[in-house]
Amino acid sequence: MTDSRPNIEAAYGAELLPPGISSRFVDNGRGLNMHLLEAGRPGNPAVLLLHGFPELAFSWRKVLLPLADAGYHVLAPDQRGYGRTTGWDDRYDGDVHSFRYLNLVADLVGLLDRLGIRSVKAVVGHDFGSPVAAWAALTRPELFRAVVLMSAPFAGQTAAPAGAKAPGASGRPDMQTALAALPRPRKHYMWYYPTRAADQHMRQPPQGLHDFLRAYYHVKSADFAENDPSPLDGWTAAELARLPTYYVMNLEQDMPATVEPDMPSAARIAACTWLTEAELSVYVREYARTGFQGGLNWYRCAIDPACTAELAGWAGRKIEVPAAFIGGRQDWGVFQTPGALERMETTACADYRGTLLLAGAGHWVQQEQAGATTQRLLEFLSGT
Repeated sequence: MTDSRPNIEAAYGAELLPPGISSRFVDNGRGLNMHLLEAGRPGNPAVLLLHGFPELAFSWRKVLLPLADAGYHVLAPDQRGYGRTTGWDDRYDGDVHSFRYLNLVADLVGLLDRLGIRSVKAVVGHDFGSPVAAWAALTRPELFRAVVLMSAPFAGQTAAPAGAKAPGASGRPDMQTALAALPRPRKHYMWYYPTRAADQHMRQPPQGLHDFLRAYYHVKSADFAENDPSPLDGWTAAELARLPTYYVMNLEQDMPATVEPDMPSAARIAACTWLTEAELSVYVREYARTGFQGGLNWYRCAIDPACTAELAGWAGRKIEVPAAFIGGRQDWGVFQTPGALERMETTACADYRGTLLLAGAGHWVQQEQAGATTQRLLEFLSGT
């Protein structure tokens, strides 16, 4: 494998990724030139790491080498809509359907085919990468031989939209009306992110992109003392109102205004070892260059019946390959969809290997607790 350190230096700065992690671009045969971080020897069992929002392949920087040192060929792409991967439609009025789940899976299939990888030991997905990993394992088990979901449980596909129970259902306007009618009017972030204005709000926030991203990562982490999650009783406005404002927002606020009051102090920033200022600067540079619309299009598809209709053919099907879940104990994302964690553990997976919620981690579990996350991944991989 050719070492491509100049690519790393251009994207991240040479000091942020140690030798042993390389960077290259791969034409996936489906219109994308995919940017890929990798570590380990090609030919070793492959592990595919999928980031979420607003993240990058760089989000796996602390996991790549330890997995490679354990004998795996570790791959972390910038997915469609993100980072240095090109070929995707960045227009709000463009080809939004290209961001639907099964097309994102097809992107990965094309990437692996071009790399000559016939199967991966496991696909690991964090945040919005979690449902992509789940659909990869569900629809192509011969290629994705095991799956680890992180921070976002996968509840499986129901036979028909379950109006009052979950995001993306046919009754969603009523839920938004109910949230807006609360004594403190609210709105769900999954219906804010698909709006035309969301990208501009986050790309050019009043406090500046650096401070917006610093506050956003902070409030969803274990560093934010107010994060003390617990299960919700149901998909109702009253229960959803228990979620923090970064999930169920004040009705008249955008996301930069939502997180701005909780911007951490200079002392707290200096003490943040899981996301240093140099590491944050990577996200700031990349999102200043690309904007957020690519990632936001994933949310648009998730609640668009035209994008999700094809999933109905998989209703009632279980993930048959070995599966596990890793989350942060201080992560509300584990519980934001009522009942999803329980359905993943009991009905969505045929060979479920356990749930692990890590102390000292919020939503960014593989960054906040990289060592414990890696250890759990290695235990799971050795057991499959």
